[in-house]
Amino acid sequence: MNDKQSAELVQAASDWWSTSIIDIHPGKIAIRGYPIEQLIGQVRFPEMIWLMLRGELPSRAQSDLLEAALVPGVDHGPHAPSIAISRMAVSCGLPVNGAMASAINVLDDVHGGAGQQCMELYRAIDAEAGPAGDLQLAASAVLARWREAGVKIVPGFGHRFHPIDPRTAPLFALVAKAVQASAVSGRYAAIGHAVEAALGAAKGRHIPMNIDGITAVIFCELGFEPELGRGLFILSRSVGILAHAWEQKQQGARIKGPMPKEIDYTYTGPGRRDLPPRSDSSPH
Repeated sequence: MNDKQSAELVQAASDWWSTSIIDIHPGKIAIRGYPIEQLIGQVRFPEMIWLMLRGELPSRAQSDLLEAALVPGVDHGPHAPSIAISRMAVSCGLPVNGAMASAINVLDDVHGGAGQQCMELYRAIDAEAGPAGDLQLAASAVLARWREAGVKIVPGFGHRFHPIDPRTAPLFALVAKAVQASAVSGRYAAIGHAVEAALGAAKGRHIPMNIDGITAVIFCELGFEPELGRGLFILSRSVGILAHAWEQKQQGARIKGPMPKEIDYTYTGPGRRDLPPRSDSSPH
């Protein structure tokens, strides 16, 4: 191998994990070009999330709104599968990192995916309406297509536990404040309201927006892609997962299943039956 080939090989190795996020050399760390020593103590965690994902620092109004959206999703009690799994994992002997990984792994389409799916719905309605179209008509049209495609539950609306989600109104108030400050446009807040109205007209009853619907509004207003919306929710829920895993570790119980052993589960198989006689030639 000659010197040119060696140099090309070294360059290919350097380019293998190319990144615009972080630049590290002995004694030096820079995030998106900013020296880490300048970020420490000056940049809040929501601003750091924005910088990492978007490449630039947000305005204070933008970071305030992002922070507000991350706060209410941290926990929803041990009946939430991700939280229950973190506690069960610790009771089975897993350390905190294993419990967190086990819990985060279930935050997929059914449990944890509604925010991303709602962002995709809002994006489709935005495209359907265009700059000057009627948002409620667009919402009705997109929802009709979703129903034809077999979607039965509209993500971001209604809640199995809360008749009115107590987290929605405060966040909407902060969106309105951000609109007044020209931090966001208010376009997706209007789309969210249009979906709520279209659902009410189609169902004949009010189906209120839930936490996934309002955080989808905020993440869309702030310009995040839908898949990042799910990632942001996971960042938020990870706080609750960690807290419950740690609490369970302090409690010290071993091998806790989904319900107390004193409560029987429902068996639906055959009643007790005897094994019929078997000859020596019967397969085993």
